[in-house]
Amino acid sequence: MKAFAILLLASLPVPQVQVSPSARAQSDPRFVQQAGPAPRKGGKWYLARTGHAVFCYGPVMTVADARGGLEHVATFCRGESLLVPLKD
Repeated sequence: MKAFAILLLASLPVPQVQVSPSARAQSDPRFVQQAGPAPRKGGKWYLARTGHAVFCYGPVMTVADARGGLEHVATFCRGESLLVPLKD
């Protein structure tokens, strides 16, 4: 009985959907607005060594500085800064 029902459903015609020209123009990729980068959730404000507040998404890390010492830096900060030295 199940096989008969499956054969009956498979033999039914499938309707063809016609797309109007106005619908095609809207789906054209040239007319779609490009979304910017996805907003990140989370993050925290930190005080940079320069005295400015910075908003960073990544963890605070301890890295070696140019003089051989250690410094705390915030990572993945808003703007173009990957690492921002923090005021201790």
